[in-house]
Amino acid sequence: MIVRTVRLVVQSRKEQELIDITPAVEQVIAESGVQEGLVSVFTMHTSSGIIVTEGLPCLEEDIIAHLSKLCPSEGDYLHRRYLSIDGRVGFNADAHLKSVLGGISASFPVVSGRLLKGSRQRIYFAEYDGPLSREYVVQVMGK
Repeated sequence: MIVRTVRLVVQSRKEQELIDITPAVEQVIAESGVQEGLVSVFTMHTSSGIIVTEGLPCLEEDIIAHLSKLCPSEGDYLHRRYLSIDGRVGFNADAHLKSVLGGISASFPVVSGRLLKGSRQRIYFAEYDGPLSREYVVQVMGK
């Protein structure tokens, strides 16, 4: 069995945006040598996410807009206080809640050395608290 784990970095440019990471995931699969198996993608941050959806700019904007309606930046959040755990004031509860709603990971089969996904599916890194340099992990397992 082959297991390949790769940490990748993405640089967001906006406070909130979806960044298509599908080509990077496909490259990790190709370099892994796995022909049949599973690939998992997850974010290393609690104020970002991994989303799978159709690759259309209008849909990208809709996702960000609707998550922002569900979790507005100016809300009555308990997180908006001094946090003794790290000595800072919490200010980004909305980003954490968007991460919970959108999810932090996705998994796909690898078949014949390729990512098996729907014809219109794209894998996005979802930034909810940017712009920041962010890390995500792609792990391919199989034979």
